[in-house]
Formats: sequence, C-alpha cells, structure tokens
Amino acid sequence: MNSAKAHEDLLYEISQIIVDNKPLKEMLESVLVKTAEKLDMKRGMISILDRKTNEIMIRAAYGLSDIWMETGRYKVGEGITGQVVETGEPMFVDNIAAEPRFLNKTGSWRKDDGGISFLCIPVKSGNEVVGTIAFDKKYDNIGDAEHDIRVLAIISAMITQVMRLYQAQYEEKQALKVENIRLHEELKNRFKPANIIGSSKAMMDVYSMVEQVALTNTSVLILGESGVGKELIAQAIHYNSKRADGPFVKFNCAALPENLAEVELFGCEKGAYTGAYKARNGRFEAADKGTILLDEIGELGASVQAKFLRVIQEREFEKVGGNTTIRVDVRIIAATNKNLLDEIKNKTIREELYYRLSVFPIIVPPLRDRKTDIPLLADFFTDKYSRKNSKNIKRISTTAMDLLIDYNWPGNVRELENCIERAVIFSTDGVIHAYHLPPSLQTAGSSRTQHTGVLDKVIETVEYEMIVEKLKSAKGNMTIAAKELGLTERIMGLRVKKHGIDYKAYRKP
Repeated sequence: MNSAKAHEDLLYEISQIIVDNKPLKEMLESVLVKTAEKLDMKRGMISILDRKTNEIMIRAAYGLSDIWMETGRYKVGEGITGQVVETGEPMFVDNIAAEPRFLNKTGSWRKDDGGISFLCIPVKSGNEVVGTIAFDKKYDNIGDAEHDIRVLAIISAMITQVMRLYQAQYEEKQALKVENIRLHEELKNRFKPANIIGSSKAMMDVYSMVEQVALTNTSVLILGESGVGKELIAQAIHYNSKRADGPFVKFNCAALPENLAEVELFGCEKGAYTGAYKARNGRFEAADKGTILLDEIGELGASVQAKFLRVIQEREFEKVGGNTTIRVDVRIIAATNKNLLDEIKNKTIREELYYRLSVFPIIVPPLRDRKTDIPLLADFFTDKYSRKNSKNIKRISTTAMDLLIDYNWPGNVRELENCIERAVIFSTDGVIHAYHLPPSLQTAGSSRTQHTGVLDKVIETVEYEMIVEKLKSAKGNMTIAAKELGLTERIMGLRVKKHGIDYKAYRKP
C-alpha cells in the first residue's frame, strides 16, 4: 500500500472514531493508537492546556506508562511542547538526542535514542491553542517527515472539537476538586462530634444544633425513628458540655413496669415496699453533676410522669417511701421515636411534660434521608466487624454498595450495622458482594434479576454483579469486559441483554 493510500485510510478511520460517540478520553486514545499503527510511530501523546493554571498536561498517550504521563507537565513556553502551545506553530525535531529544548520530562526517551525525530502539532480552536498532538519516529528522509506533519495537522483539525470538550471537562473537574477541598477545609473548622459518622447536610444541621445546646443546661428532646442514633446524639451533647467530666446515666423508660421504673429513677428507702431490705439511690442521684438520658420517654407511666415534672422544674424529689427532699444538679435529655403530640391526644403523655421537655428539640434524620452517609457508615462497620471477627475485608463491591444505597432502611443505622456484620461473616474473599447481603436487600427489582428458587437467585445475583463490576472497570467496553470474564463477545451480549444492563451507561467519563 502506497503512502498516500495509507494516509487516506488513516484519516477515514479517525473520522469513524470521532463519530463513534465514545467517552472523550477513550476517543483520543483510539486516535493515537490508530495513528501510531498506520504511521509506524514509536510513542505518541495528546496534551491539553489548563487555562487556569497555564499548565500543559498529557491526557492520552501511546507507548507511555501512567507514571510517565503524570510527569509530562509543561508550562507555556517550556520545552518543545510549551513552545508549540505558546506560538501556535508546529515543530519538528530531527534528532531528539541533540536538541537541548527537548526536556524529556516523561523520562521515556533514553540518551541512546539516536536518530529519533519528534513531531509536535498544535490543536487550535480559532486562534486559541487547546493542546497538542505529538509523536516520535525514526525517519529515513525528511520528505516522509513532511508528509506525516501534514497528516498530523489534518488530524489536529479533526479532533479540535473533541479536545475543546475534553479541555472544558477537565477544567470543570479540577474546579470541582478545588471546591471539594475548600468545603472539606470548611467542614474541618465546623463542629463535628467525634462519636458520630456522617457528613451529609442533614447531619451537619444536627451537629450545629448539638454545638449550640451543648454548653447550656437546657433540657433536650431528641426525636427520631428507632435506630437513627439518638443515644449517640445525647452522648455528643454530654461530652461536649461543661458536664463532660460528670456521669452520663442512661435509663430506658420502656424496660420496667411503672412501679419499678419509679424506684429505678428516684431510689427508695428501706422498707418502702416488700423486698426493700435497704435504701438505694436512683438514677437521678447517680447522674448528679452530669447528664441523664431518658430513652423511650413516651413509655413513661402516668404516676412517674407527675413526679418527673417536679424534677424537671425544681431538680428535686423524694425517694419512694421517704419524705426527705433530695436536690440534684442534673441535665435532662429525653429521647423517643414516637410522635408525642399524638401521645398527648391519646392521654398517654401529659401536655405539660411535653412542653417542659421540648425546650430544645433535635430531630435526627432517618438513614433514607442521608444516603450520602451510607458508604461512610458501611466502611466503618466493615472495618469494625472485620477486626472483631479476625477477617481481612478490603472493600465492598460496587453492586453491593448500590444495593445498600438503594434500600430504604426502615431499621436505620442499627439495621445497616447488623447487615454489614452478617456480610462480613459470609465473605470469604476479602470483598463484600451483593449476594452476602440479606434477602430483603436483594429483591428482583433492586438486583435487576428474576429468579424462581434459592440457587437461581444466588447464581443470577453473582452473574449480574460480576458483569456490572467488569463493565465499570472497563468503562463500558464490552470487548474488554467479556475478555476479563472469559466470555465471547456474543455470549457477553446475551448476558447483558438477559439482565437488562445498559453497558453504555458505564461509558460516562
């Protein structure tokens, strides 16, 4: 095949690559590979200009490792690449070993690479240089080099729009990274309890309220569904208050019958009731100079509520069977998963008790309203139960994490913790897979599989997860994913169709 025909075929194939609608980076890499093959190039690279930093970076390469690409950074005007960007004119170096302007920042060219030439062509949008396309090659005569420079100039024009989009995309990502760093620094300066995991906006609002109330002596009412972590919020208030060195006493109002709850809270004198062989102190006395958490306050009996009202108001009470008034310095925090206004209507909670407790209410959001915290919590529990069970779980698979995020979590953080503990126990390969999660998370809808029996369910779920994992790592490339799974492209296509997987969705850059 003559040189003109080879160049013509190359330009046609590159035009097909551009219209193939691949991700931008993959498209540029394909252009380099095809050009290198057709023109017998040794190495090649496409660089873009970051207009904010004035830095030129290699974003696609042929014959260069990732490390070499990372080190290949230039300022405008620096080296051959920098001068091409600065002047907007192509440059040809006949012998890189004898060219002082050739800086070899990638480290991929050796001193004994004698006779190797270097071509660098600007990629321009109007009068603005977006980046460069460059190759090296050994030439027998300067005429061949001139032909290649003309071909590269045409290719440069063909990929201008792709490069412009890639440049904008890269700069947007960099701006997001900078903004993310700024937000993280801002969060570092914000109050965050050490005992609670979560950085969602919903939880940041809760932290703000904890910070505001912690240094006061105000009674706090913590509201939220079962399992959201109300006790942790109470602990955060106590340990960030002036009472942090004092006791933190907990009492579950639903744990005991009404008469025993009264004794447990206020204590009793000797002989106050059958079996009271000696006087004993209650939880309020134990919490003196500290904090008491009354969990499930909605379950407190009517007679105890009346006595409790006095403690809230006056911080004083008498033991059961006694007449000596005892004064305590205690902060009261109450928690409940009930709607206390409904309990008032049902006559199970005294209205005045509710209003004295709810001076400063804090509503803890359910896990379904703070789903961005699920990966953090899942990783924390994975590490916790890996150590507890002497296992080395390295990660949670993408499909498993998708199921965790999609699930509604009626049991909230407590349910998530139990779920991860179970998965850690089942895992045998250092990874938590989707099929290690409870059946409640693996519905036909959430796992995108249909099944008729237990064995079918496991097989379908494992197959689906493996295909999705490989498609994600291959960025939607069906050929690569099929090869890694040991499947033919035809079988891969059938499996993807069977599971209703949109492989193009994984091509997003």
